[in-house]
Amino acid sequence: MNSGPLDLRQVTAPGDVTPELRQALIGCWIEVTNAGGAAGFPFPPIDASQAAPAVDSLIEGLVPETSRLVIASSNSNLAGWLNVRRDPFELIAHWGTLQHVQTRTGLRGRGIGAALMNHVRDIARDKMGLEQLRLAARGGVGLEDFYGRLGWKEVGRWPGALRLAPGDDRDEILMILAPL
Repeated sequence: MNSGPLDLRQVTAPGDVTPELRQALIGCWIEVTNAGGAAGFPFPPIDASQAAPAVDSLIEGLVPETSRLVIASSNSNLAGWLNVRRDPFELIAHWGTLQHVQTRTGLRGRGIGAALMNHVRDIARDKMGLEQLRLAARGGVGLEDFYGRLGWKEVGRWPGALRLAPGDDRDEILMILAPL
């Protein structure tokens, strides 16, 4: 896919997800996971039988106050996406969590991930009223460096929390972006 101008938008309701967008989300998640990406499925390879129910669950949970998809498109094709969620529990409703940050593998290194991360920061602050964002990243793949360049700070690690295979334990890196 050739990258053209980047279109960033948010999806806030299940009815806003077209069948074409659903299929593109599924395809992207399969592609990213099978290329070794840490996007929610720990044991590649995966196929649509695993990705489709996960995408459908995200879509069904879309509510402007608590869950949104942020979509990046180039030439009307999905280039990347992420999910931002807030827990409605009053004690922690001031912060949100990013999940499933992913960019199509053939488009990496073109600023799409950074554009998504910067756009979700604005959405979280201006549209959702959040004060901080959190995420958990898999250690050993350089994600903390990527997020660090965008202003995120590492606030902790769970050593060996993720077991990808026998003898391949990875830290889970806890990161925060505050203030927004």
